[in-house]
Amino acid sequence: MTSSFYDLDIPALCGEPISMADFKGKVVLIANTASKCGFTPQYEGLQHLWSHYGKNGLVVLGVPSNDFGQQEPGTASEIQTSCSRNYGVSFPMAAKSHVKGKDAIPLFRWLAAQGGMLSLPRWNFYKYVVSRDGKLTNWFTPLTSPDSGRMKASIQRAMMDR
Repeated sequence: MTSSFYDLDIPALCGEPISMADFKGKVVLIANTASKCGFTPQYEGLQHLWSHYGKNGLVVLGVPSNDFGQQEPGTASEIQTSCSRNYGVSFPMAAKSHVKGKDAIPLFRWLAAQGGMLSLPRWNFYKYVVSRDGKLTNWFTPLTSPDSGRMKASIQRAMMDR
């Protein structure tokens, strides 16, 4: 188990791997996503956060997963097309990955170690805020939408910390 967020890499949905080291000094919002979930419209809110706060140092990272209800059955190409066509997603997307249990990718094992048992994703669209210095500062269940006041306040607090 790695001790640093910045030691982690994940495969990208299309293209080169995504290195968390590239996000040093930025706030990172990570969401486990799915294209066929009741919470899928949260892609719009995630895109809005990326568009609004990205220029100030926020990175939104989507991690598609088929772990909950088989709600991400598509191929990388199908996921990419659905996200861009239906929700205008332009933020980085990881390859479809396991986010729970013994098969969870290292990024989600790190998030679980930092956030504790209650932070483990139990459905799609859990969201995690990682500070500019690579620390998990907050996490949200799918019931908290990306455009909620709580989510925006958490991101703004993380962005003010230098």
